[in-house]
Amino acid sequence: MSIRTSLAAVTIALVGLRCDAPAQVSGIRVSVISSLQRLGPTGPIGDQMSINLYAAQNAYQSFQVVVQSPPGGLSNVALTASDLAGANGNSIEHQNISLYREYYVQVDQPSPDRGGPNYSLGVGWYPDPLIPFNDPLTAEPLSGGLYQGQPFNLAAGSNQAIWIDIYVPPGTPADEYTGSIVVSSNQGNATATLNLAVWSFALPSGPTLKSVFQYWTQTSSSAIEELLRNKIMPQSVADSAVSAPFLVQNFGLTMTTTGFWSGAAGNNCVMSPTPSVSQFLQAVSANPAGLYLANYTADEIDSCTNLYPSIQAWARNMHAAGINNLVVMNPVLQLLDDGSGMGKPAVDIWVVLPSGYLEGASVMPLARAAGSQIWSYSTLSQDGYSPKWLIDFDPINLRLQAGFLSETFGLTGLLYWRVDGWNSDPWNLVNNEGVFGTNNYPGEGVLVYPGAPAGVNGVVPSMRLKQLRDGVQDYELVEMLKRLGRGDFALQAIKAVAPDWANWTHDGNALEAVRRQLGDEIHRLTGQVKAETPRRPH
Repeated sequence: MSIRTSLAAVTIALVGLRCDAPAQVSGIRVSVISSLQRLGPTGPIGDQMSINLYAAQNAYQSFQVVVQSPPGGLSNVALTASDLAGANGNSIEHQNISLYREYYVQVDQPSPDRGGPNYSLGVGWYPDPLIPFNDPLTAEPLSGGLYQGQPFNLAAGSNQAIWIDIYVPPGTPADEYTGSIVVSSNQGNATATLNLAVWSFALPSGPTLKSVFQYWTQTSSSAIEELLRNKIMPQSVADSAVSAPFLVQNFGLTMTTTGFWSGAAGNNCVMSPTPSVSQFLQAVSANPAGLYLANYTADEIDSCTNLYPSIQAWARNMHAAGINNLVVMNPVLQLLDDGSGMGKPAVDIWVVLPSGYLEGASVMPLARAAGSQIWSYSTLSQDGYSPKWLIDFDPINLRLQAGFLSETFGLTGLLYWRVDGWNSDPWNLVNNEGVFGTNNYPGEGVLVYPGAPAGVNGVVPSMRLKQLRDGVQDYELVEMLKRLGRGDFALQAIKAVAPDWANWTHDGNALEAVRRQLGDEIHRLTGQVKAETPRRPH
């Protein structure tokens, strides 16, 4: 299928997977699935042996290879990625392909059912932690960890899924590339085929969608880099005067927070005294020029009407230093002005739940008119319709909230209260009955896992973090079309799969068709590849 397939055909095409050959080869069974599917450690795996993917430059595209063992089991299983060869003589080196073994965790009680169209997929085993084959810092094969990427053994009749990230470097020529993933074992080998069409444009290194995701424990620089590698901004960076310029240049850091916490949260309707302008200015001077600065001031204080004067006072001093005030609450009329007479809102960034967006819908336009941004967040499972970030929900939940749903509602950022909420054995104990009440919210507050068990200094990503990254990249396509004067086209297209908080699609093929439509349109507007680009050989 060529890059320049007509938009009409793209809209109706069922994209992503194609069955080309038997999946049973020399005693080893292999199937290829999309990044939005999940398969458990047992059960059918399908028979697809190739996949068609589409990617911008300076972007990631993912898929999965699933290995199933025959009755006799498999030993010494390993996977190798080839270079990708372009139809026009170009190439993408295999060093740009990262492989991870998916680790299965058990959900023993489903998330609560709130009675709506979005609900838990139930108890069972789910893949979530990702064990890298190679060290993300050195690219050398990992060894010595409790959990190993490869080689691995596979018991009779069991499955092992491998997550595969392809990074398309900036400047990669628009072309149609083909490569392979070879699965080897002592019992035989199999080969899956990868077809990648690279569009003529590149995504920016720093994502347009802003974000604040919190580490609560002391973190290494590599842990910060893991979030940034997945297009997510950490709440803060250690020794920012030294590390922030490096992170801006090499990992696309676009924003950070200045670290003044008021103490107001939930039912605690008390704020500490307002920091001085000079204190805020000192925080600004510790960061490189041009970095977007916010202060995460208070959390979930919708009931704290007594704090309005204090919020205004904090905002006035922040604004004098050029810092944006971030508060987790629904917009209210009383805080659309900071009282300085300068026409600034008391809250520059309102962070709301999907349910809060609906409750505060009448104030949203007024907040934006006052100069505020609206972000969204997710926590637990508080309604029956909006996306959830828990392990026992469909992966498309995370991707759509970060991507097309954020665009549908004009949201400019994303917040998550914690990424490292680890217990005594976070790789295996993902259930938390009693921690957030009597219900279970598997994976709540955990989007990365400790790296040491996998031989990694820092952290390793979850599959859910990868879904958020892909959503941030989806968001970028819409933003690029806005800048190209095709915003109306883009918003109309995404509303086919993300019309509102309750009616978004659960069909990964439908999402991918829209993403393809957006990418093809940017390619048409920015590219110089002729419409009759040769088709790849089959």
